[in-house]
Parts: sequence; structure tokens; C-alpha cells
Amino acid sequence: MSFADFKKKSMSSIEDLQKKLEDTSKDSFKDDRFWRPELDKASNGYAVIRFLPAPTEEELPWAKYYSHGFQGPGGWYIENSRTTLGENDPVSEMNTRLWNSGVESDKDIARARKRKLSYVSNILVVSDPANPENEGKVFLYRYGRKIFDKIQAAMQPEFPDEEPINPFDFWKGADFKLKVRKVAGYINYDKSEFSSPNELLDGDDALLEELWNKQYSLVQFTAPENFKSYDELKVKMQKVIGDDIRSTFTPTSTVEDVVKEETSESSSKEEGEGVQNEDALSYFEKLAKE
Repeated sequence: MSFADFKKKSMSSIEDLQKKLEDTSKDSFKDDRFWRPELDKASNGYAVIRFLPAPTEEELPWAKYYSHGFQGPGGWYIENSRTTLGENDPVSEMNTRLWNSGVESDKDIARARKRKLSYVSNILVVSDPANPENEGKVFLYRYGRKIFDKIQAAMQPEFPDEEPINPFDFWKGADFKLKVRKVAGYINYDKSEFSSPNELLDGDDALLEELWNKQYSLVQFTAPENFKSYDELKVKMQKVIGDDIRSTFTPTSTVEDVVKEETSESSSKEEGEGVQNEDALSYFEKLAKE
């Protein structure tokens, strides 16, 4: 390339760089291993997924962990909670102090900083009308108590005329029809349900073994080495809220404003906000490590 050509090209280089920067930053916080239903403008959505069994060499088909996600004067606190490991956690200890004070405003602060419960499972996307390219692929799926309760209800039915279903079984499991709608301003999954039991992939052992080997490990989400130490978390907490545990911060934008996704699993305002904060963890992951 001649210098003249280089000079001519440089005139438009800022536009090219800006476009590449936009393309690079777009969705850069997303983990492509995870799937979530895409919602329309009315916050409605529909998909069919199949929960998969425990990955090879692992015991459970789900991982369960707790985290905290809140904003303070010093920025965002987005961290896994050591209570997942059955150990003390500085934020949980702080919340206990606030709650036990008996002052209602202290309880409000504790509620805003409470633990968020998450489950992660491997799934096969059976039907995804909004993104059909996902169909037939294995993903990780993060969900909350509402959907886990439906899984538990399938395994332990309430009435004697209902047969128990293992939703994670290749041969006797069932597809899960994910029905998303907005109720009282919050995303709601109440109408989601399991279909009748059926063999996945027509019970073809060769295809099922291939599918089984495509699953992601789940133990990573509860591995102790992936949790910061108590002291590290305490330093981070103090950086975010300062020396006064009652210090609060009114953000100019919400998590939903920053992360254009609505995936709360409850029509309850308190529970809904918690799940929305949990969904923002991937976006703020880098901030939490600073």
C-alpha cells in the first residue's frame, strides 16, 4: 500500500474503528454457553426445552448457588456468596445485623442486598421460535426458585393420581414448555409446564450418548476456588458501601436500563428485582473483580 493510499484510507479509519468497537463491545459480557428465552415487546415468550441429566462423572443435574448483587456509593457489588459453601459471608453477616436491629429502614436495606438463589442445568433446546438456530443444541440454563419448584413438583407430585416424573431423564423425562408473560409489570413463568413423558431423540442410544457428551460441567459453579475469600469479599463490600453499613445509593439507572433483558421469574416485586439483579451478574462480572 502506498502512502497516498494509506492517507486516503485513514480519512475513514475513525468510522471503521468506531463500528468495530461497537461490534466488539456488543454482547461482550454474554457467555455463549447460556441460553435464555427471547421476549417480544410485550415481554411475552415461548420455547420448549428439555432438562438433561447430570454430566459424566457428576452426581446432580443442577448446580445451586447464592450470590449478591447491589449498588452502593462505591459502585457495584456482584459476587458469589460463601454461604453456598456453608461458610460465613460478610454481606450475609451485615444483613443479619441490619435485620436484627428491628428498624424497618434497616430491614429495607437488608432486603435490597439479600442473597439471590440460582440454579444452573444443561438443557437441549427443542423449540425456540424466536431463534430457531438454537434448536437441537445443548446450552446451560440459569433459573430461579420458581422453575425449580416446578421441577420438584414434577418429581414429587402433590396428588396420588399423579405419576412422578424425573424431568432430567433421557427416556422417561418430559419436555418443559416455557411460557413467559408480564404480570403486574414483572416477568412471570407461572404458566410454564411439563408435557407428557417421552423418550428424547426416540430413545436412540447412540444419539443420546453423543448428546450426553456435549454437556457442560456443573461443578464449576460451586467449586470453592471460584469463590473469593471472606477477607477479599469484606474488602470489596467496604469499598462499595463504605464504613457505614446503612449507607445507601440511589442509582440514576436500573439494572434493566443497562442490561436490556427482563428475565425475572416472579410477579412479586421483591423477588423479581432480585432475579433481575442476578441476570446482570454476567454483565458486571468484570466490575466486581476490579
